[in-house]
Amino acid sequence: MSTLQVNAIENRQGERFDLGGGNKNLLINGGMNVWQRGTSNTTFTGGGYKTVDRWKTELSSLGTWTQTQSTDVPSAQGFTYSLKMDCTTADASPSAGDFLNIQQRIEGQNLQHILKGTSSAKKLTLSFWVKSNKTGTYNVQFQEDTNNRNVSASYTISSSLTWEKKTITFPADTTGTIDNDNTSGLNLIFWLGAGSSYTGSPLQDTWASSSGNSNDATGNVNLADSTSNEWYITGVQLEVGSQATPFEFEPYDKILTRCQRYYIRYQGDAADDRFIAMALLNTTSEARVGITFPTTMRDIPTVGENHLEILRGGSSLTDVSYDALVDPATNGCFLEVVADSGTPFTVGQVAALRLDNATDAYLEVIAELW
Repeated sequence: MSTLQVNAIENRQGERFDLGGGNKNLLINGGMNVWQRGTSNTTFTGGGYKTVDRWKTELSSLGTWTQTQSTDVPSAQGFTYSLKMDCTTADASPSAGDFLNIQQRIEGQNLQHILKGTSSAKKLTLSFWVKSNKTGTYNVQFQEDTNNRNVSASYTISSSLTWEKKTITFPADTTGTIDNDNTSGLNLIFWLGAGSSYTGSPLQDTWASSSGNSNDATGNVNLADSTSNEWYITGVQLEVGSQATPFEFEPYDKILTRCQRYYIRYQGDAADDRFIAMALLNTTSEARVGITFPTTMRDIPTVGENHLEILRGGSSLTDVSYDALVDPATNGCFLEVVADSGTPFTVGQVAALRLDNATDAYLEVIAELW
């Protein structure tokens, strides 16, 4: 081929392989580049989005964990960070309903080209780098949310604390089309441990309707059985077809924008106050703040905050709290905040909303696929 190569080729089965044209990875932030929520979350016992963007932890009564950004990565592969799970309180004998996994959900409208539920349905190939001191069998699962179907596969960590690349091809599913909308279409799940409610049946290695959870994590190691256990992952890529291609490295700003479709965080700093947006003092105790999001969000967001303040004429400061969204949309909103106490506002005065100079000050805008 010439230097102006085409972006894709097809094999004899008609599967399309990307040669670097972009957007071949169905996952977001597979290289663990963006960490808006922070780079460490310690001693947690429940699930949620803990640190790295787009990767959610699901955890129920299976040990205590610390999740961190690690610079331990496969040598000479181009990665700078990995996600590290570190067991800090062990649970060697999990109860039936206990579980731990790491997962990412994909919008249905981003999956229409896999042609699921048709006679032309495509295989999917997952590749990733993984490392752990806990050798043995681990499971990866897809849950398809529109039609409640799932399929699983296993991989083996063979050498303790050694980076290993894994490649798994999942079969095509000719049953059940995925909704073409902004809700969850596929959920990719990396299992790290589970009780007997999830391990009682043979692993479901072909697509089938979900009938409970008894085959979700069959044969999986229990990463929670020792406080010496740790697990790292990076370079996660999901592609259409039966062949894994080199990891698609994207510019940081592109990855950040894709992550901000689901989550935007304005973070405080101990060294200085952080300006967010201009505000209008609407009543003697309420201000409205117009915020334009840096990208279109997946859905109408919710808001969380800590240590917000209004700066008004004469350098007066008033601590405020989030109250409501006014005229919310996916590209911006009016944020209504109310004074916690202090001198009444002057109605009609222009002011500024900012974060206090504290590391725990933040404003977050959330439209995650939960």
